[in-house]
Amino acid sequence: MIEAYGRRLTLKALRGSMDEARQAFRTTKNLPSRGQLVQGAQRLLQDWASPSLKAVINATGVILHTNLGRAPLSHAALLALQNVAAGYSNLEFDLSSGKRGSRLVHAEDLLTQLTQAEDSLVVNNNAAAVLLALSALAKRRAVVIARSQLVEIGGGFRIPDVMQQSGARLYEVGTTNRVHPSDYEEAISQANPALILHAHRSNFRLSGFTSEPTLAELAEIAHRAGIPLVDDLGSGALLDTAQFGLGHEPQVGESLEAGADLVCFSGDKLLGGPQAGIVIGKAELINKLKKHPLARAIRADKLCLAALSATLLHYLKDEAVTAIPIWQMIAAPASDIRRRAEDLVTALETGEVLPSQSTVGGGSLPDETLPSFVVALTVPAPNRFLGQLRQSRLPVIARLEEDRVLFDLRTVLPEQENDLLLSIRSALESS
Repeated sequence: MIEAYGRRLTLKALRGSMDEARQAFRTTKNLPSRGQLVQGAQRLLQDWASPSLKAVINATGVILHTNLGRAPLSHAALLALQNVAAGYSNLEFDLSSGKRGSRLVHAEDLLTQLTQAEDSLVVNNNAAAVLLALSALAKRRAVVIARSQLVEIGGGFRIPDVMQQSGARLYEVGTTNRVHPSDYEEAISQANPALILHAHRSNFRLSGFTSEPTLAELAEIAHRAGIPLVDDLGSGALLDTAQFGLGHEPQVGESLEAGADLVCFSGDKLLGGPQAGIVIGKAELINKLKKHPLARAIRADKLCLAALSATLLHYLKDEAVTAIPIWQMIAAPASDIRRRAEDLVTALETGEVLPSQSTVGGGSLPDETLPSFVVALTVPAPNRFLGQLRQSRLPVIARLEEDRVLFDLRTVLPEQENDLLLSIRSALESS
Protein backbone atom coordinates (compact mmCIF):
# COMPACT_ATOMS: atom_id res chain seq x y z
CA MET A 1 0.00 0.00 0.00
CA ILE A 2 2.83 2.37 0.83
CA GLU A 3 4.30 1.94 -2.66
CA ALA A 4 0.96 2.78 -4.29
CA TYR A 5 -0.35 5.52 -2.00
CA GLY A 6 2.60 6.81 0.06
CA ARG A 7 3.33 6.50 3.78
CA ARG A 8 1.21 9.40 5.06
CA LEU A 9 -2.01 8.39 3.30
CA THR A 10 -1.48 4.68 4.10
CA LEU A 11 -1.00 5.44 7.80
CA LYS A 12 -4.16 7.55 7.82
CA ALA A 13 -6.12 4.71 6.17
CA LEU A 14 -4.86 2.11 8.68
CA ARG A 15 -5.88 4.36 11.56
CA GLY A 16 -9.25 4.91 9.90
CA SER A 17 -9.76 1.15 9.51
CA MET A 18 -8.94 0.61 13.18
CA ASP A 19 -11.37 3.36 14.20
CA GLU A 20 -14.11 1.64 12.17
CA ALA A 21 -13.26 -1.67 13.87
CA ARG A 22 -13.51 -0.08 17.31
CA GLN A 23 -16.90 1.36 16.46
CA ALA A 24 -18.13 -2.01 15.18
CA PHE A 25 -16.78 -3.84 18.27
CA ARG A 26 -19.07 -1.81 20.53
CA THR A 27 -22.02 -3.48 18.83
CA THR A 28 -20.78 -6.88 17.63
CA LYS A 29 -18.03 -7.62 20.21
CA ASN A 30 -16.08 -9.19 17.34
CA LEU A 31 -12.43 -8.38 16.79
CA PRO A 32 -11.34 -8.16 13.13
CA SER A 33 -8.33 -10.05 11.87
CA ARG A 34 -5.21 -8.33 10.66
CA GLY A 35 -6.24 -9.11 7.10
CA GLN A 36 -9.64 -7.50 7.62
CA LEU A 37 -8.01 -4.36 8.99
CA VAL A 38 -5.76 -4.20 5.92
CA GLN A 39 -8.76 -4.70 3.62
CA GLY A 40 -10.55 -1.87 5.38
CA ALA A 41 -7.54 0.39 4.87
CA GLN A 42 -7.35 -0.57 1.19
CA ARG A 43 -11.01 0.29 0.74
CA LEU A 44 -10.47 3.71 2.31
CA LEU A 45 -7.43 4.35 0.12
CA GLN A 46 -9.33 3.42 -3.03
CA ASP A 47 -12.20 5.74 -2.04
CA TRP A 48 -9.85 8.64 -1.31
CA ALA A 49 -7.79 8.16 -4.46
CA SER A 50 -10.79 7.89 -6.80
CA PRO A 51 -11.66 11.22 -8.44
CA SER A 52 -15.10 12.55 -7.58
CA LEU A 53 -15.42 14.08 -11.06
CA LYS A 54 -15.54 11.29 -13.60
CA ALA A 55 -16.91 10.41 -17.03
CA VAL A 56 -20.40 8.91 -17.21
CA ILE A 57 -22.62 7.44 -19.91
CA ASN A 58 -25.62 9.67 -20.54
CA ALA A 59 -28.49 7.37 -21.54
CA THR A 60 -31.22 9.82 -20.49
CA GLY A 61 -31.95 11.23 -23.95
CA VAL A 62 -31.28 14.79 -22.72
CA ILE A 63 -28.58 16.07 -25.08
CA LEU A 64 -27.42 19.14 -23.14
CA HIS A 65 -27.78 17.65 -19.66
CA THR A 66 -26.69 20.40 -17.26
CA ASN A 67 -26.06 17.97 -14.39
CA LEU A 68 -23.91 15.80 -16.66
CA GLY A 69 -21.65 18.55 -17.96
CA ARG A 70 -23.63 19.77 -20.98
CA ALA A 71 -21.84 19.50 -24.33
CA PRO A 72 -19.25 16.76 -24.95
CA LEU A 73 -16.28 18.13 -26.89
CA SER A 74 -15.32 17.15 -30.43
CA HIS A 75 -12.21 15.07 -31.06
CA ALA A 76 -10.48 18.14 -32.50
CA ALA A 77 -11.33 20.19 -29.40
CA LEU A 78 -10.00 17.43 -27.14
CA LEU A 79 -6.78 17.28 -29.14
CA ALA A 80 -6.35 21.06 -29.01
CA LEU A 81 -6.93 21.02 -25.28
CA GLN A 82 -4.40 18.22 -24.78
CA ASN A 83 -1.76 19.93 -26.91
CA VAL A 84 -2.01 23.13 -24.90
CA ALA A 85 -2.26 21.41 -21.51
CA ALA A 86 0.71 19.08 -21.99
CA GLY A 87 3.32 21.84 -21.95
CA TYR A 88 3.78 25.57 -22.33
CA SER A 89 1.82 27.69 -24.81
CA ASN A 90 1.79 31.17 -26.28
CA LEU A 91 -1.23 32.10 -24.15
CA GLU A 92 0.03 35.65 -23.60
CA PHE A 93 3.08 35.71 -25.83
CA ASP A 94 3.33 37.22 -29.31
CA LEU A 95 5.38 34.82 -31.42
CA SER A 96 5.96 37.46 -34.12
CA SER A 97 7.38 40.20 -31.91
CA GLY A 98 8.72 38.07 -29.09
CA LYS A 99 6.93 40.31 -26.60
CA ARG A 100 4.01 39.93 -24.23
CA GLY A 101 0.74 39.29 -26.01
CA SER A 102 -2.95 39.03 -25.07
CA ARG A 103 -4.96 35.89 -24.40
CA LEU A 104 -7.99 37.66 -25.83
CA VAL A 105 -6.83 37.24 -29.44
CA HIS A 106 -6.93 33.44 -29.57
CA ALA A 107 -10.66 33.05 -30.24
CA GLU A 108 -11.34 36.63 -31.29
CA ASP A 109 -10.61 36.30 -35.02
CA LEU A 110 -12.68 33.12 -35.31
CA LEU A 111 -15.65 34.74 -33.55
CA THR A 112 -15.59 37.89 -35.65
CA GLN A 113 -15.28 35.87 -38.87
CA LEU A 114 -18.20 33.66 -37.91
CA THR A 115 -20.55 36.38 -36.71
CA GLN A 116 -19.33 39.45 -38.63
CA ALA A 117 -19.18 41.27 -35.30
CA GLU A 118 -16.72 44.13 -34.86
CA ASP A 119 -15.09 42.59 -31.79
CA SER A 120 -15.47 39.79 -29.24
CA LEU A 121 -14.51 38.73 -25.74
CA VAL A 122 -14.45 35.32 -24.02
CA VAL A 123 -14.98 34.92 -20.26
CA ASN A 124 -15.70 31.87 -18.10
CA ASN A 125 -19.49 31.58 -18.54
CA ASN A 126 -22.50 33.47 -19.84
CA ALA A 127 -23.62 34.74 -16.42
CA ALA A 128 -20.16 36.30 -16.09
CA ALA A 129 -20.51 37.83 -19.56
CA VAL A 130 -23.79 39.52 -18.61
CA LEU A 131 -22.37 40.58 -15.23
CA LEU A 132 -19.35 42.15 -16.93
CA ALA A 133 -21.46 43.97 -19.52
CA LEU A 134 -23.70 45.48 -16.86
CA SER A 135 -20.80 46.33 -14.55
CA ALA A 136 -18.84 48.06 -17.30
CA LEU A 137 -21.71 49.88 -18.95
CA ALA A 138 -24.41 50.47 -16.33
CA LYS A 139 -23.03 50.60 -12.79
CA ARG A 140 -25.21 52.79 -10.55
CA ARG A 141 -27.51 53.45 -13.50
CA ALA A 142 -30.86 52.05 -14.57
CA VAL A 143 -31.17 49.09 -16.93
CA VAL A 144 -34.53 48.62 -18.62
CA ILE A 145 -35.82 45.06 -18.92
CA ALA A 146 -39.27 43.56 -19.49
CA ARG A 147 -40.95 41.78 -16.57
CA SER A 148 -41.56 38.86 -18.94
CA GLN A 149 -37.78 38.36 -19.20
CA LEU A 150 -36.83 38.25 -15.51
CA VAL A 151 -35.92 34.60 -15.82
CA GLU A 152 -34.40 32.09 -13.43
CA ILE A 153 -31.98 29.52 -14.80
CA GLY A 154 -30.76 26.29 -13.19
CA GLY A 155 -29.67 26.33 -9.56
CA GLY A 156 -31.90 29.27 -8.64
CA PHE A 157 -29.71 31.75 -10.56
CA ARG A 158 -31.81 34.80 -11.46
CA ILE A 159 -31.35 37.67 -13.89
CA PRO A 160 -32.33 40.28 -11.25
CA ASP A 161 -29.62 38.91 -8.94
CA VAL A 162 -26.98 39.30 -11.66
CA MET A 163 -28.11 42.88 -12.25
CA GLN A 164 -27.96 43.65 -8.54
CA GLN A 165 -24.41 42.29 -8.24
CA SER A 166 -23.29 44.45 -11.17
CA GLY A 167 -24.38 47.61 -9.39
CA ALA A 168 -26.98 48.39 -12.04
CA ARG A 169 -30.52 49.38 -11.06
CA LEU A 170 -33.29 47.16 -12.35
CA TYR A 171 -36.08 49.09 -14.12
CA GLU A 172 -38.93 46.76 -14.98
CA VAL A 173 -41.42 47.56 -17.72
CA GLY A 174 -44.66 45.99 -18.88
CA THR A 175 -46.47 43.09 -17.29
CA THR A 176 -45.74 39.40 -17.05
CA ASN A 177 -47.49 38.63 -20.33
CA ARG A 178 -47.56 41.89 -22.30
CA VAL A 179 -44.93 44.52 -22.99
CA HIS A 180 -45.30 47.37 -25.48
CA PRO A 181 -42.78 49.64 -27.22
CA SER A 182 -44.30 52.57 -25.38
CA ASP A 183 -43.32 50.92 -22.07
CA TYR A 184 -39.66 51.16 -23.05
CA GLU A 185 -40.01 54.71 -24.38
CA GLU A 186 -41.64 55.85 -21.17
CA ALA A 187 -38.92 54.16 -19.08
CA ILE A 188 -36.20 55.94 -21.08
CA SER A 189 -37.83 59.33 -20.53
CA GLN A 190 -38.27 58.72 -16.80
CA ALA A 191 -35.18 56.77 -15.73
CA ASN A 192 -32.43 57.94 -18.14
CA PRO A 193 -31.12 54.36 -18.33
CA ALA A 194 -27.65 53.23 -19.35
CA LEU A 195 -28.97 50.52 -21.66
CA ILE A 196 -31.81 48.17 -22.54
CA LEU A 197 -31.31 44.50 -21.66
CA HIS A 198 -33.14 41.81 -23.58
CA ALA A 199 -33.02 38.31 -22.06
CA HIS A 200 -34.02 35.31 -24.16
CA ARG A 201 -36.51 33.04 -22.36
CA SER A 202 -34.53 29.93 -23.12
CA ASN A 203 -36.05 27.52 -20.61
CA PHE A 204 -39.79 28.31 -20.76
CA ARG A 205 -42.45 29.66 -23.11
CA LEU A 206 -45.15 32.29 -22.76
CA SER A 207 -48.34 31.58 -24.67
CA GLY A 208 -51.86 32.92 -24.87
CA PHE A 209 -52.58 36.63 -24.48
CA THR A 210 -48.98 37.81 -24.87
CA SER A 211 -47.01 40.40 -26.80
CA GLU A 212 -43.65 42.16 -26.70
CA PRO A 213 -41.55 44.22 -29.10
CA THR A 214 -39.21 42.43 -31.47
CA LEU A 215 -35.47 42.75 -30.98
CA ALA A 216 -35.33 45.03 -34.03
CA GLU A 217 -37.96 47.31 -32.49
CA LEU A 218 -36.00 47.42 -29.24
CA ALA A 219 -32.84 48.30 -31.16
CA GLU A 220 -34.61 51.18 -32.87
CA ILE A 221 -35.91 52.49 -29.52
CA ALA A 222 -32.49 52.16 -27.86
CA HIS A 223 -30.57 53.80 -30.71
CA ARG A 224 -33.05 56.64 -30.99
CA ALA A 225 -32.32 57.34 -27.33
CA GLY A 226 -28.58 56.99 -27.83
CA ILE A 227 -28.16 53.95 -25.55
CA PRO A 228 -27.01 50.40 -26.37
CA LEU A 229 -29.12 47.26 -26.56
CA VAL A 230 -27.60 44.17 -24.90
CA ASP A 231 -29.07 40.80 -25.86
CA ASP A 232 -28.57 37.94 -23.39
CA LEU A 233 -29.12 35.12 -25.84
CA GLY A 234 -28.12 32.26 -23.55
CA SER A 235 -27.77 29.13 -25.66
CA GLY A 236 -25.55 30.48 -28.43
CA ALA A 237 -26.90 28.74 -31.52
CA LEU A 238 -24.82 29.19 -34.66
CA LEU A 239 -26.97 26.77 -36.69
CA ASP A 240 -30.70 26.83 -37.37
CA THR A 241 -32.32 24.18 -35.18
CA ALA A 242 -35.43 24.20 -37.39
CA GLN A 243 -33.59 22.22 -40.09
CA PHE A 244 -33.52 19.26 -37.69
CA GLY A 245 -37.25 19.22 -36.99
CA LEU A 246 -37.06 21.42 -33.90
CA GLY A 247 -38.44 24.88 -33.28
CA HIS A 248 -36.30 27.83 -34.26
CA GLU A 249 -33.81 28.86 -31.58
CA PRO A 250 -32.63 32.47 -32.06
CA GLN A 251 -29.18 32.53 -33.62
CA VAL A 252 -26.30 34.77 -32.68
CA GLY A 253 -26.11 36.35 -36.12
CA GLU A 254 -29.81 37.18 -36.04
CA SER A 255 -29.32 39.28 -32.90
CA LEU A 256 -26.62 41.35 -34.58
CA GLU A 257 -28.72 41.75 -37.73
CA ALA A 258 -31.64 42.95 -35.61
CA GLY A 259 -29.46 45.72 -34.19
CA ALA A 260 -28.20 44.44 -30.84
CA ASP A 261 -25.01 46.25 -29.85
CA LEU A 262 -23.76 43.42 -27.64
CA VAL A 263 -24.78 39.76 -27.67
CA CYS A 264 -23.91 37.45 -24.76
CA PHE A 265 -24.13 33.66 -25.07
CA SER A 266 -22.71 30.36 -23.79
CA GLY A 267 -19.98 28.22 -25.28
CA ASP A 268 -21.11 24.89 -23.81
CA LYS A 269 -24.75 24.81 -24.89
CA LEU A 270 -25.86 24.85 -28.52
CA LEU A 271 -22.45 26.06 -29.61
CA GLY A 272 -21.17 22.65 -28.48
CA GLY A 273 -17.87 23.72 -26.93
CA PRO A 274 -16.37 24.15 -23.46
CA GLN A 275 -17.89 26.21 -20.67
CA ALA A 276 -17.45 29.83 -21.71
CA GLY A 277 -19.25 33.13 -21.85
CA ILE A 278 -18.94 34.97 -25.15
CA VAL A 279 -19.66 38.63 -25.88
CA ILE A 280 -19.70 39.94 -29.43
CA GLY A 281 -20.69 43.29 -30.86
CA LYS A 282 -19.57 46.89 -31.20
CA ALA A 283 -15.82 47.34 -30.75
CA GLU A 284 -16.26 50.50 -28.68
CA LEU A 285 -18.38 48.65 -26.11
CA ILE A 286 -16.29 45.46 -26.12
CA ASN A 287 -13.21 47.59 -25.44
CA LYS A 288 -14.86 48.97 -22.30
CA LEU A 289 -15.52 45.42 -21.13
CA LYS A 290 -11.92 44.39 -21.80
CA LYS A 291 -10.61 47.27 -19.69
CA HIS A 292 -12.92 46.68 -16.73
CA PRO A 293 -11.20 45.20 -13.63
CA LEU A 294 -13.78 42.41 -13.43
CA ALA A 295 -12.64 41.09 -16.82
CA ARG A 296 -9.47 39.67 -15.28
CA ALA A 297 -11.37 37.90 -12.50
CA ILE A 298 -13.64 36.08 -14.93
CA ARG A 299 -11.28 35.54 -17.85
CA ALA A 300 -11.11 32.25 -19.73
CA ASP A 301 -8.11 29.98 -19.20
CA LYS A 302 -5.88 28.39 -21.84
CA LEU A 303 -7.80 25.10 -21.88
CA CYS A 304 -11.10 26.84 -22.55
CA LEU A 305 -9.61 29.01 -25.30
CA ALA A 306 -7.98 26.02 -27.00
CA ALA A 307 -11.15 23.91 -27.01
CA LEU A 308 -13.36 26.85 -27.97
CA SER A 309 -11.13 27.79 -30.91
CA ALA A 310 -11.21 24.23 -32.23
CA THR A 311 -15.00 24.16 -31.87
CA LEU A 312 -15.45 27.47 -33.69
CA LEU A 313 -13.23 26.22 -36.50
CA HIS A 314 -15.74 23.40 -37.15
CA TYR A 315 -18.34 26.06 -37.96
CA LEU A 316 -15.98 27.99 -40.23
CA LYS A 317 -15.23 24.76 -42.11
CA ASP A 318 -18.98 23.89 -42.39
CA GLU A 319 -18.44 20.61 -40.55
CA ALA A 320 -20.27 21.31 -37.27
CA VAL A 321 -23.01 18.73 -37.88
CA THR A 322 -20.52 15.94 -38.54
CA ALA A 323 -17.82 16.92 -36.04
CA ILE A 324 -19.53 18.36 -32.93
CA PRO A 325 -21.17 15.67 -30.76
CA ILE A 326 -24.32 17.59 -29.81
CA TRP A 327 -25.09 18.34 -33.46
CA GLN A 328 -24.41 14.71 -34.36
CA MET A 329 -27.00 13.73 -31.73
CA ILE A 330 -29.53 16.34 -32.83
CA ALA A 331 -29.15 15.40 -36.50
CA ALA A 332 -29.24 11.62 -35.96
CA PRO A 333 -32.31 10.09 -37.67
CA ALA A 334 -34.69 8.16 -35.42
CA SER A 335 -34.09 5.12 -37.63
CA ASP A 336 -30.42 5.11 -36.63
CA ILE A 337 -31.33 5.28 -32.95
CA ARG A 338 -33.77 2.40 -33.43
CA ARG A 339 -31.10 0.25 -35.09
CA ARG A 340 -28.65 0.87 -32.24
CA ALA A 341 -31.36 0.10 -29.67
CA GLU A 342 -32.24 -3.16 -31.44
CA ASP A 343 -28.55 -4.16 -31.48
CA LEU A 344 -28.37 -3.56 -27.73
CA VAL A 345 -31.46 -5.68 -27.06
CA THR A 346 -30.03 -8.47 -29.20
CA ALA A 347 -26.75 -8.39 -27.28
CA LEU A 348 -28.54 -8.30 -23.91
CA GLU A 349 -31.03 -11.01 -24.93
CA THR A 350 -33.67 -9.11 -22.95
CA GLY A 351 -35.62 -5.85 -23.09
CA GLU A 352 -37.73 -4.25 -25.77
CA VAL A 353 -37.38 -1.30 -28.10
CA LEU A 354 -40.01 1.41 -27.68
CA PRO A 355 -40.65 4.75 -29.41
CA SER A 356 -39.78 7.73 -27.26
CA GLN A 357 -38.70 11.37 -27.33
CA SER A 358 -35.31 12.98 -26.73
CA THR A 359 -34.91 16.57 -25.58
CA VAL A 360 -32.19 19.14 -26.26
CA GLY A 361 -32.02 20.43 -22.67
CA GLY A 362 -29.47 22.92 -21.37
CA GLY A 363 -32.12 25.59 -20.97
CA SER A 364 -32.85 25.67 -24.68
CA LEU A 365 -35.84 24.83 -26.89
CA PRO A 366 -38.41 24.24 -24.11
CA ASP A 367 -41.18 21.79 -25.03
CA GLU A 368 -39.29 20.73 -28.17
CA THR A 369 -38.49 17.05 -28.64
CA LEU A 370 -36.85 14.75 -31.18
CA PRO A 371 -38.39 11.37 -32.08
CA SER A 372 -36.25 8.57 -30.68
CA PHE A 373 -36.27 4.96 -29.50
CA VAL A 374 -35.31 3.54 -26.13
CA VAL A 375 -34.34 0.16 -24.73
CA ALA A 376 -36.82 -0.60 -21.94
CA LEU A 377 -35.99 -3.09 -19.19
CA THR A 378 -38.41 -4.43 -16.61
CA VAL A 379 -36.51 -5.36 -13.45
CA PRO A 380 -37.71 -6.35 -9.95
CA ALA A 381 -36.35 -3.27 -8.14
CA PRO A 382 -35.83 -0.50 -10.73
CA ASN A 383 -34.48 2.13 -8.32
CA ARG A 384 -31.89 -0.30 -6.95
CA PHE A 385 -31.04 -1.26 -10.54
CA LEU A 386 -30.47 2.40 -11.42
CA GLY A 387 -28.23 2.69 -8.36
CA GLN A 388 -26.18 -0.31 -9.52
CA LEU A 389 -25.75 1.31 -12.95
CA ARG A 390 -24.47 4.47 -11.28
CA GLN A 391 -21.83 2.41 -9.46
CA SER A 392 -20.45 0.87 -12.65
CA ARG A 393 -16.82 1.37 -13.61
CA LEU A 394 -18.13 3.88 -16.14
CA PRO A 395 -21.34 5.07 -14.41
CA VAL A 396 -24.53 4.85 -16.46
CA ILE A 397 -27.29 7.43 -16.00
CA ALA A 398 -30.63 6.19 -17.34
CA ARG A 399 -34.23 7.22 -16.67
CA LEU A 400 -37.25 5.60 -15.05
CA GLU A 401 -40.74 5.71 -16.52
CA GLU A 402 -43.72 3.61 -15.42
CA ASP A 403 -41.41 1.34 -13.38
CA ARG A 404 -39.28 0.54 -16.43
CA VAL A 405 -35.64 1.52 -16.87
CA LEU A 406 -35.11 3.30 -20.18
CA PHE A 407 -31.91 3.80 -22.17
CA ASP A 408 -31.99 6.39 -24.98
CA LEU A 409 -29.08 5.68 -27.33
CA ARG A 410 -29.27 9.16 -28.89
CA THR A 411 -27.11 10.55 -26.09
CA VAL A 412 -24.78 7.56 -25.76
CA LEU A 413 -21.50 8.19 -27.56
CA PRO A 414 -20.70 5.39 -30.06
CA GLU A 415 -17.42 4.58 -28.30
CA GLN A 416 -19.35 4.03 -25.05
CA GLU A 417 -21.74 1.37 -26.36
CA ASN A 418 -19.64 -1.61 -25.25
CA ASP A 419 -19.24 -0.16 -21.74
CA LEU A 420 -23.00 0.40 -21.63
CA LEU A 421 -23.61 -3.23 -22.57
CA LEU A 422 -21.21 -4.51 -19.90
CA SER A 423 -22.69 -2.26 -17.21
CA ILE A 424 -26.25 -3.35 -17.95
CA ARG A 425 -25.26 -7.04 -17.99
CA SER A 426 -23.51 -6.68 -14.65
CA ALA A 427 -26.49 -4.89 -13.10
CA LEU A 428 -28.88 -7.57 -14.45
CA GLU A 429 -26.77 -10.35 -12.94
CA SER A 430 -26.83 -8.60 -9.56
CA SER A 431 -30.55 -7.81 -9.58
